[in-house]
Amino acid sequence: MQLLRAGPSPFVRKVLVTLHETDQFDDVEQVDVTASPLKPDSKLIAANPMGKIPALIRSDGPTLYDSRVICQFLDERAGGGLYPERRRWDTLTLEATADGIMEAAVLVIYEMRFRPEEFVYEPWVEGQWSKVSRALDALNTRWMSHLNGKMDMGHIAIGCALGYLDFRHEARSWRTGRDALAAWYETFAQRDSIVATAPVG
Repeated sequence: MQLLRAGPSPFVRKVLVTLHETDQFDDVEQVDVTASPLKPDSKLIAANPMGKIPALIRSDGPTLYDSRVICQFLDERAGGGLYPERRRWDTLTLEATADGIMEAAVLVIYEMRFRPEEFVYEPWVEGQWSKVSRALDALNTRWMSHLNGKMDMGHIAIGCALGYLDFRHEARSWRTGRDALAAWYETFAQRDSIVATAPVG
């Protein structure tokens, strides 16, 4: 299998953490591609017509995307138990919340990076950050009992989302007023799989 990846994507990191946690890291070759929304790599487009990462190329079936599909496939392949049946819907909702945080945070970066400075629309940027902020508040008030329980895909996704906020949006100080979530992440960030996949660049 080949995993198409690019830069410090939090969605790619979620897959990499899953590979580590399910002991499948050596089963997948990592292939760097260009995933610019303006001009994505031809190899990436051939694998995923949306031109988005991550994409998992398999020899025995069609390419899988996006990260939620890939992570469920990898978990099922390894029997990892990251989507436990008795709390499956909570886990999936938590993963979706994390993905929403990551998507909004990435869009803020895209707005600054790909739009000419004179056309950057600050209200839109702040609207995206409002999504992040609301989600973080919900995690801090409604989801701590889940996060403090046995690890599942919700934990991995939230960990990757918070790591991306530290990496790209440190000035936003997401920890302020969210002591429970900050304390949880301080411990979770010490996992070997999180340390091994820390974003750089």
